[in-house]
Amino acid sequence: MRRSCSPLSLVLLGLGVFLLVLAPMLAWYVEPRAQRTPIDIDSTTVLAGTGSYFDQQEVATKDDQKLTVTRRVLGNVSESEKHGVAVWDVSQTIDNPKTLKLADPRKSFQWTTERWVTDRETNRPVHCCGETPKRFGGDAYLKFPFGMEERGYTWWDATLGDTVPLSYKGRQKVAGYEGLRYTGSVKDQVKVGSRQVPGVLVDEKDRGQVNAEEWYSNAGIDITVDERTGRILRVSIAPKVVLRAPGKDEDKVTLLQSDKLEFTGKTQREQVDLARTDSDRLKLVGETAPVGSAAAGGLLAIGGGFLVVRGRNRPAGQGAAGSAT
Repeated sequence: MRRSCSPLSLVLLGLGVFLLVLAPMLAWYVEPRAQRTPIDIDSTTVLAGTGSYFDQQEVATKDDQKLTVTRRVLGNVSESEKHGVAVWDVSQTIDNPKTLKLADPRKSFQWTTERWVTDRETNRPVHCCGETPKRFGGDAYLKFPFGMEERGYTWWDATLGDTVPLSYKGRQKVAGYEGLRYTGSVKDQVKVGSRQVPGVLVDEKDRGQVNAEEWYSNAGIDITVDERTGRILRVSIAPKVVLRAPGKDEDKVTLLQSDKLEFTGKTQREQVDLARTDSDRLKLVGETAPVGSAAAGGLLAIGGGFLVVRGRNRPAGQGAAGSAT
């Protein structure tokens, strides 16, 4: 008796083994390498609310004004590829209704630029490539790490120039999409810099110009983050920046204050759409495809193996139905 098996059984067995090997590779090799911070990002987010700001033309603080914070993030692809990191250039403007209409960052109430450099896998700061304005720190700033956990994180506050601890506060839906919520604050005012102003502005009438001290606090930092991608879905802050006379402890001028500046509804929906798309892709590679590959591979391997064994036990002259030829 000569043992033989059909080509179909070998194909099925081979395909099944291939899919079984592919499943863990997708979950343990491909997905982790897909979890990389993008370098070609082009994103604009907007926070809006009401508050007070110092009008330099009127030399007075104006209250109950609409305030808009616009942040644009552009990935520097050439620098990122050169150094193997994510290099993001950030431009942020704070506008009142008058300056917002001008659509010119140079004429905004406040305009700042930064360069944020991170490890593409861990999201940790990398100190290279002309990062500005200083050495960043913490777990998160423009985004959070991949695979968020239900624990505390540290968030970099650019105005403070330091990290702020965030506490996990449970799950929260943003535009119908569930994320993880974290909160923190800068309760005690912190000196963050100084600026030269007329002495009379801070009740130093006998001095022409003084280096007034800038003090900052933030009563409420509230951030909701996508669990899988670390993308920020919603954020609200309550910043306060004031001027004090040198060496004094009394606030004299309010430069900026708001009880709540929050992502606009449009920005929240855009962030949710991006998070959902990226999360679905990672889930496909890390969960759906490996499970499907393992299941299909198991069935094909069993079926192919059965046909191989059956074929080897069949007499050489028999056909598929077992009849003599």
